[in-house]
Amino acid sequence: MLTNNAINFIEDLKQNNNTEWMHANKKRYEDYKKDYHAWIGAMLVEMQLLDKSLATLEIKNCSFRINRDIRFSKDKQPYKTNISMWLSTNKNYKNAPGYYIHFEKGNSFIAGGIWCPEPSELKKLRSEIAFFTDDFMQTLNHVAFKNEFGTLTDDANNKLKNIPKGFDPNHEAGEFLKLKSFTALQKILDKDFTSEQSSKQLAKKLIALKPLNEFFNRALCSED
Repeated sequence: MLTNNAINFIEDLKQNNNTEWMHANKKRYEDYKKDYHAWIGAMLVEMQLLDKSLATLEIKNCSFRINRDIRFSKDKQPYKTNISMWLSTNKNYKNAPGYYIHFEKGNSFIAGGIWCPEPSELKKLRSEIAFFTDDFMQTLNHVAFKNEFGTLTDDANNKLKNIPKGFDPNHEAGEFLKLKSFTALQKILDKDFTSEQSSKQLAKKLIALKPLNEFFNRALCSED
């Protein structure tokens, strides 16, 4: 579970997002990192029991640096003000399928799938959906997935207006072929990150994404 100390630190950082404050609170930051890594470790234990492909992951593979990359951003705040982790073992791709957990007061959620794949990867994913539509729809219609996530995130900013060239314009999975990312998301109450059973409960929800991740990994590993 996430500790109150970790949450309080990140909330204070949100109000004091500058290097001077961080340097003055170095001890708090070190304590925060310990709690953050312990949280990841607890989640890993639960997820590795349910998804054997995650067995080789260590805490360092799932954590994020607190420093933001501000080189190309208008927002020059130096530090991230959420607490998150990413679980994926497909190291052959920059943006591989996996599980994502995000704590931010008022905007906490769990998610998974594949976000912003490279053009060559996106083509493979769409082709897999187009040629193995029954497999894809079976994945989306699985009871556990539908109960937890409903369907894939359908965001106008993440979607083409038309079915991409090279695919049947009347394809039954046309709305999915238009997507640029293939993710699913469920909002989570902040308090559900701090209960003693939170790791087990979140893992039980996240594992509903396993067949979806497997489908996309299969697509990425297919021959062109």
